Amino acid sequence: MPFQADSVRTARDVTRSTLHDWGLSELSDDAALVVSELVTNAVRYARGHREITLLLMRVAPHVLLAVADPSDEVPTPKEPDFVSENGRGLYIVETYSECWGWDCLDGGGKAVWALFHTGD
Repeated sequence: MPFQADSVRTARDVTRSTLHDWGLSELSDDAALVVSELVTNAVRYARGHREITLLLMRVAPHVLLAVADPSDEVPTPKEPDFVSENGRGLYIVETYSECWGWDCLDGGGKAVWALFHTGD
């Protein structure tokens, strides 16, 4: 996906559609919210770079969502400020997923991921 604001909508739509195809529609709202936050962060912090990559993988009983971008900036959770418009992204990711993390990529950049339990 390109680095632009409508990539967030595209990532949400792809996530919902994929989960529906996998018979996991019950995860679609939470997963779409988490993907929105991950893609928003990628667009915000990796400005001027090439593209971001969305990965959705089902490994029962889990679904892994990952967003890779060329930025080497480490994702750092902040204490959520519920009045501010920014700063709640990783709090939302942590709240709605089973767990989350990030990994450096061999060619530079990072992948930030979130894991969901499917109940399978």
